[in-house]
Amino acid sequence: MLPTDVQSLLKDNDVRFVLAQFVDIHGVAKTKSVPAHCLENVINDGAGFAGFAVSGLAMEPHESDFMAKGDPSTLTLVPWQPGYARIACTGYVDDEPWPLDSRYVLQRQLERLKERGWTLNTGLEPEFCLFQSQHNGHLEPVDESDTLDKPCYDYKGLSRSRGFLEALVTNLQEVGFDIYQIDHEDANAQFEINYTHSDALTSADRFVFLRMAAGEIAHDMGMICSFMPKPISSRTGNGMHYHMSIEDAAGTNLFHDDSDSRGLGLSKMGYHFLAGLLHHAHGLCALAAPTVNSYKRLVVGGSASGATWAPVYVTYGDNNRSSMVRIPYGRLEYRLPDAGCNPYLVTAGLIAAGLDGIDRELEAGEPHNVNLYNYTAAQCEELGIGILPQTLNQALDCLEEDSLFADTLGQGIVGEFIRMKRAEWIEYNRHVSEWEIERYAQFF
Repeated sequence: MLPTDVQSLLKDNDVRFVLAQFVDIHGVAKTKSVPAHCLENVINDGAGFAGFAVSGLAMEPHESDFMAKGDPSTLTLVPWQPGYARIACTGYVDDEPWPLDSRYVLQRQLERLKERGWTLNTGLEPEFCLFQSQHNGHLEPVDESDTLDKPCYDYKGLSRSRGFLEALVTNLQEVGFDIYQIDHEDANAQFEINYTHSDALTSADRFVFLRMAAGEIAHDMGMICSFMPKPISSRTGNGMHYHMSIEDAAGTNLFHDDSDSRGLGLSKMGYHFLAGLLHHAHGLCALAAPTVNSYKRLVVGGSASGATWAPVYVTYGDNNRSSMVRIPYGRLEYRLPDAGCNPYLVTAGLIAAGLDGIDRELEAGEPHNVNLYNYTAAQCEELGIGILPQTLNQALDCLEEDSLFADTLGQGIVGEFIRMKRAEWIEYNRHVSEWEIERYAQFF
């Protein structure tokens, strides 16, 4: 029997179909459309998928089905698709949780926190670009007048895309997103939507839902909403900053301490968690910046607007947006992830790294409250500041060398992630680009 609140949601909103939804290793939403009267089967037994057909599950065609079991607490309407609801699912095979399902990977890490009486809260800040496709296949900003060198917070840029933004916000608010801010970001055609934090699993589920909503609403309007990390080479990329804090059963923020001698409001525990992020920064980078294109965002240098706003320096600071971790008093803002990441894997990796810092009582060192974009690599080295990997291949090397992630997240999923991303790197390197044709075809 379905819970009463689930039955009411289906009946009161004339829900005819439910999207049983999980993600592949890339964080891309995968679904089956299930008639509403069959939802109980999805919750109890799961919707069946051929695992071999999904990226990163490491399943063979002769094996049992991948069963996506719905979490009833996640059931929400799909407002842009009347008559539909969505339920987030966790993968099972032969009635056992599948270790390569990234939502389950995160759930396992959250259990480690729960054993200590802790809950991780995260607030995600996704950025995206609004494009239109040209006849030649090139993408151009939907708003052709959005051409300023420094377009951040520009009123005209925000106003002229308000039709899409209002539709997206309205749809998200209908399913419980507490949206408090929308702005035009630092690249042309780029926007950010901010909504209130929640527990880490809910945050990851919501981010997947947000990408689903943005993509389909834009498509219905003849646009392309892109979460590609670096769609315009000369402009800033699409990041997704993570705000984090851990609370106890009483709701107390365990990262907060007003007596912090550095004036950052961080507790000893918060500094140890931070130290774990810094210590494992290079391996974690592969999960947070998981594509070839990600490393065109994570570059040393500037952009047309004057700054990339992307962190390449393994350090932390007070209100320092040029460092990997910013401290907005009493919590952490991890600035590395991009909008193309798998939020379940990133969050799981953050917990693994942070708990390692707590358990080993690692030290974060002193903050750097300077504009690191003005520093050379040699100057950073003198200050003891590391630089993040500059290619996907380098990041994968670091992930492979840092045994923490395979040991905690699972050898299977980390190995499969590395295997698939190595293949992506090889394919990229073998691809002959337009730049190469233009440069070399008549060069010799």
